[in-house]
Amino acid sequence: MKKNLIIALVATTLLPIHASAKENNHGPVADKVISEQRAMLATNTQGQGFGPQSPRDIDAVVGNNPRSFNAAPAATEMNLCNIHFHKNAEHKGGEFTRYAGNGDGHGYQSGYEYSGKLSVAELKSAGHDICPSKHGALSAGDTIEVHYVHSTAQIEPGPTLGSCLSDSIKNPQLRVETQVYVLVNNSNALDFTKLTKHGKVNGLHQAMNIPSNTGTAVQYAGSTTGPGYNEKGSPFQVSWSVRPNVAKVNIASVGEWCKGNTFNEDHAHGVRNLVINPDLISKIGH
Repeated sequence: MKKNLIIALVATTLLPIHASAKENNHGPVADKVISEQRAMLATNTQGQGFGPQSPRDIDAVVGNNPRSFNAAPAATEMNLCNIHFHKNAEHKGGEFTRYAGNGDGHGYQSGYEYSGKLSVAELKSAGHDICPSKHGALSAGDTIEVHYVHSTAQIEPGPTLGSCLSDSIKNPQLRVETQVYVLVNNSNALDFTKLTKHGKVNGLHQAMNIPSNTGTAVQYAGSTTGPGYNEKGSPFQVSWSVRPNVAKVNIASVGEWCKGNTFNEDHAHGVRNLVINPDLISKIGH
């Protein structure tokens, strides 16, 4: 059971499975492709009883999905199990509302960008590749959405969402504390290695430095994300806390983190299409 869950989580939620538009030497896919993916998602979930999905527009409170589950405890009462990030914001809202485009149709170069302004100095090239992968490298001015994943299971932080599961609890409650950052070439900006520092507090694994000054987090019931769910529903229930304001992070520190960390993360993941079908999202505040 645990093995199957881990395989499903890794295969559909975290691991990139497609080449980028840039690598394939073609531009962003047509709007029709995204529309077709959304139509397929609606078809594949209709009448199947899927719970509310993610990501979503956190500024839109309407949602018709009837499935409900108890919200996970506060992150301070759970164990941090994984940290990873996506290129561009998966969610929309707050200070990340500028659409990055359709990308390759499989989650890369898609999502939402920081809507604010940056100086010429902040946008200066780092001079070398940051967190390179076959999908490209990160650049100053890029937006990333970081997921600090927490579990009620008794686990140790580690790679993939499989680290959130245990033999003792097959269906732990999950919470994702979410912060969107914009990468800047400024050594005085936030240090990503500090933002991802973790340790034990009162016997629980905790992320020590999640920003507390980026607005009141929007709380809602949703699911796991990632481009593997563009055309099918995610069966995993997740309590989300999404902060609306963007923080600036030193791009060099992100590059250093990608060179080695507890979570074996070395690049940005792709994003799932924003879920806009009201039958697939929950009502915020309900």
